[in-house]
Amino acid sequence: MKKTQIHTQLPKVVSRDQWLVARKELLVKEKEFTRARDALNAERRRLPMVEIEKNYVFEGPHGRASLLDLFEGRSQLIVQHFMFDPDWEAGCPACSLAADNIGHLAHLHARNTSLALISRAPLPKLQRYKERMGWNIPWYSSFDSDFNYDFHATLDESVAPIEYNYLTKDELVKKGVPLDSVQSMEVPGFSTFLRDGERIFHTYTTYARGTDLLIGTFNYLDLTALGRQEDWEQPPGRSDGNGKTWLRRHDEYENSFESDSCCHSKKAICNQCSSSI
Repeated sequence: MKKTQIHTQLPKVVSRDQWLVARKELLVKEKEFTRARDALNAERRRLPMVEIEKNYVFEGPHGRASLLDLFEGRSQLIVQHFMFDPDWEAGCPACSLAADNIGHLAHLHARNTSLALISRAPLPKLQRYKERMGWNIPWYSSFDSDFNYDFHATLDESVAPIEYNYLTKDELVKKGVPLDSVQSMEVPGFSTFLRDGERIFHTYTTYARGTDLLIGTFNYLDLTALGRQEDWEQPPGRSDGNGKTWLRRHDEYENSFESDSCCHSKKAICNQCSSSI
């Protein structure tokens, strides 16, 4: 991958004392943000929930599985709506980055919470790609299931009314989302579920930039002076010139070719390319 250095606006060079003054001023804002985030998290926990009444069936490594099976006996379930169209040979690069950042599931399990990936691609494709990526995350195919459509992780007007990030088709088109280019489109998101015995409830779903918080790579880069080095960031002049095309699957960075799925296929909207929604 080309590593162009074209940074034209680097931070101002000052004395240590001057830096400390500026850092303390920023710390005040950071603490305000932390408290605001705590309050927002509390509001999220206060959201009502909706009981899941449909019997979703998935294909997993041990055969057919219900949504209840995905909890693995725990009280909570987090689902990454991983973009993998049935026609693709590899998963979305941005969703792959998110999966790379999940980490060891023992920490979630210690909080009585399971996590799984769900995609529309057939299970054999998911298993091959999972092996390539070296992941140990449970992954299920929703092929022939309504799950992706009901949770707006696949947009196909012939199956269900188009909705993404709680916007209608008309609202999405006004924001520049190219919904007329293909019939079916994959989109990213995360959903959370809670169970009470055998009753399952949908508690939360986030899409688009709402998934940024779950990608540690982005959060690490946000601590640095150059940031993510993408054109949309402020202050200007710190992009590396690759725009939003820098992202690769983790085994592709030494190659010059672009990743072959996700937005490049025109059958998806990845979280990198959905900043307007």
